[in-house]
Amino acid sequence: MEEDSIVTRIAIPADVKYVYQILDTMEAGAKERGTGIARRPVQYLCRKIYEGKAVIAFTKDLEWVGFSYLESWSNEAFVSNSGLIVHPEFRGAGIASRIKKMIFDLSKKLYPKANIFSITTGATVLKLNFDLGFQPVTFSDITKDEKFWEQCKSCANHHILESTNRKMCLCTAMVRYSNVLES
Repeated sequence: MEEDSIVTRIAIPADVKYVYQILDTMEAGAKERGTGIARRPVQYLCRKIYEGKAVIAFTKDLEWVGFSYLESWSNEAFVSNSGLIVHPEFRGAGIASRIKKMIFDLSKKLYPKANIFSITTGATVLKLNFDLGFQPVTFSDITKDEKFWEQCKSCANHHILESTNRKMCLCTAMVRYSNVLES
């Protein structure tokens, strides 16, 4: 696949047409990996797109390829990079890396003083986070915002999180602290 054949950019309102496909691909990917996923409502992803807090990738023919979004928590002290997904037909071509880097840069631009975090069960996202300077942490090192944790309730593994008093789950939490200097 040619590098120029995929467009990666901040999502615009016209991109809401991809939301159902994005959500279905997220859910199918979680089932395929045998992991849980906190399913987001259609309106939630639409809002992320309208707010300019999402990154999308698509082909020159406007076929959806990948997506990620961000959300701020705890009065903007934390920002989560979430929902990174690449359509199965386009995996392995470096698209996840392009999207992750762009959502990470957008997070730093919109919230320069925030600690950026990501929770995942996926090895690809763990590696991408590590490459961007994220460090593995315990859940106590990320936001305490109840609204964030409420989202976990739709995950199949929520019972694990609750049984450990939010200390651990199948996800790995990683943080990029705002005071880390760029090289």
